[in-house]
Amino acid sequence: MKNKKCNMILAVFSLSLPAILTGCGSSQGGANGEVIVYNWGEYIDPDTIDMFEEETGIKVVYDEFETNEIMYPKVESGAASYDVVCPSDYMISKMIENDMLAPINFENIPNARKNINAQYFEQSKSFDPGNKYSIPYCWGTVGILYNKTMVEEPITSWAQLWDEKYSDNILMQDSVRDAFMVAEKMNGFSMNTVDPTELETAKNSLIEQKPLVQAYVIDQVRDKMIGGEAAIGVIYSGEAIYTQRENPDLEYVIPEEGTNVWIDSWVILKDAPNKENAEKFIDFMCRGDIALKNFEYITYSTPNDAARALIEDESIKNSSIAFPDLSQYNNLETYVYLGEDGDALYNNLWKEVKSN
Repeated sequence: MKNKKCNMILAVFSLSLPAILTGCGSSQGGANGEVIVYNWGEYIDPDTIDMFEEETGIKVVYDEFETNEIMYPKVESGAASYDVVCPSDYMISKMIENDMLAPINFENIPNARKNINAQYFEQSKSFDPGNKYSIPYCWGTVGILYNKTMVEEPITSWAQLWDEKYSDNILMQDSVRDAFMVAEKMNGFSMNTVDPTELETAKNSLIEQKPLVQAYVIDQVRDKMIGGEAAIGVIYSGEAIYTQRENPDLEYVIPEEGTNVWIDSWVILKDAPNKENAEKFIDFMCRGDIALKNFEYITYSTPNDAARALIEDESIKNSSIAFPDLSQYNNLETYVYLGEDGDALYNNLWKEVKSN
């Protein structure tokens, strides 16, 4: 499954990489050219790519990344000529700031405005003012997953990840922003703070917690929780849906102190060699039936109203994990880009946590 916003994974799994590195143009590929897509691992139903190629005659050259932090320098360097990329909110802000994205022509992507709920475009304005450069693809929350057979009381707070009775049974995300988000929210701070005093407090909280943590993980939190190898862990909502299918003893909760509500969106690169085909690809992915197939495959929440209307399983259509009523929660935030100095500050503090 896709991992969100972490910066510790080193491997990138790539498909059709030689074709990408040669910068194939629209005159190559399928009968109507090609589109070169860079997306998270396992973040699309492969059948939808086949369907797009069959319907349009456009060849999809597909490449995958594990983290925003791996994706960004590869795109920035121009080492590969991508058309469509799917970054997260704060990384989109960084790409806009560095003039890497092409404005979206919504006239050529009619399914976006037609099918995607307006609230997600409104939320996107925090990182894409005016909704000029991005189209929401998936969204979700970060919360706590716990095993009801291994935890004595209901979990309601981030502070319970510091409870000594769960020593060696706690899983934390191996991600600078997500790890700090937990400590920041527990201490009553914004997860976008750059205040040195607040960040020092959050850092010290993470160092204090470290002896209780079984592991800092990414995908493994899903597998460990399903297998009963840990009692409690930080997880993304889409993966929580999957884990509950595999182990009904698992429960997901958004802590009372608030959390991150994230959005991953399609963008078109400024120097995309196949912009017209990029627009056709995004429009296809915004179609209701296609968005439904992708939702069912990856289990991360879809912002697509047409797709949600097609969900036949009422328990999923009305799931409080997949489609929570966010109005009942306080202190929900979306990550924003903190600038080079902010990134450096967080990364240096994270190194202190990991090395302590």
